[in-house]
Amino acid sequence: MSPLHPDFQAIVEFLASSPAPHPRETPIGERRAAHLAASALTETSPVEMAEVRNIVLSCGLEARLYVPFNDAGHAVTVYFHGGGFVLGTLDSYDGLARHLADAFAAPVISVQYRLAPEHVFPAAVDDVIAATRSISLDREALGLAGRRLVVAGDSAGGTLAAVTAQELRGTDIVDVQVLLYPTMGPELVTDSAHRFATGYILEMDHLHYHYREYLGEGANHTDPRITPLLADHLENMPATIIVVAECDPLRDEAVTYAGLLEHYGTHVDLLEAKGMVHSFFKMGGICADVADEFRVLGEHVRAVVSR
Repeated sequence: MSPLHPDFQAIVEFLASSPAPHPRETPIGERRAAHLAASALTETSPVEMAEVRNIVLSCGLEARLYVPFNDAGHAVTVYFHGGGFVLGTLDSYDGLARHLADAFAAPVISVQYRLAPEHVFPAAVDDVIAATRSISLDREALGLAGRRLVVAGDSAGGTLAAVTAQELRGTDIVDVQVLLYPTMGPELVTDSAHRFATGYILEMDHLHYHYREYLGEGANHTDPRITPLLADHLENMPATIIVVAECDPLRDEAVTYAGLLEHYGTHVDLLEAKGMVHSFFKMGGICADVADEFRVLGEHVRAVVSR
């Protein structure tokens, strides 16, 4: 019997009968527009916030600040959106940022980093690290003084959050990292990458193509800024929460990364969402049980932040 949650069965069957065009067949502008439209169709109604405003960070990057009504005053989250390094925007991840702010009971600052193929590696990495440093220094100016700093991201944004935590370890800037079904590198050779390679929302062939757009020519895949799973000497990493989806091709590599961090003495909460697919946090309009996954994630984040 398939482990797939029944609420996703219809969409998986639809995609099998009407597969999305390969990204090489569609101009990047059309892909981004389709990504935004899909977000509007699959998410639940936006969570109301006490405040939402666009800001420009001191490093020059655009961002959006979300302050929830239930702000507990303990943390601020620097959030990097997904989209395969090529598709995401502040608007297409507006809904998820709101849900995270509400679940974490803390403000979220969603960062618009540079996207490929216009800006290849390491542009996005440079941006997210600069953004994290800026927010850390500017907490008082942003009205967020004294709060612990969480870096979080989903999918490709989870990769960028992992790289940020690695690059800034030992600086006392990042207190907690939250990785939601991250991709841990372009090789994609695990059992789950084969088992769920096609027909489960995230198509491996499409992700391979996104990586080619992101990395350009001649990138060294062993660079931990590309493949965080290959990093050496991961001592002094921040407390970590990793969420994997059971029916996600990226599941196994994230589980392996959790084990690697634990090997180096990091506190890790590994949460598996049974029956869920990649990007399920953006699909609450399809699966009502996504609300429970937000609740569980929020409980873990709040507990780790208060340690």
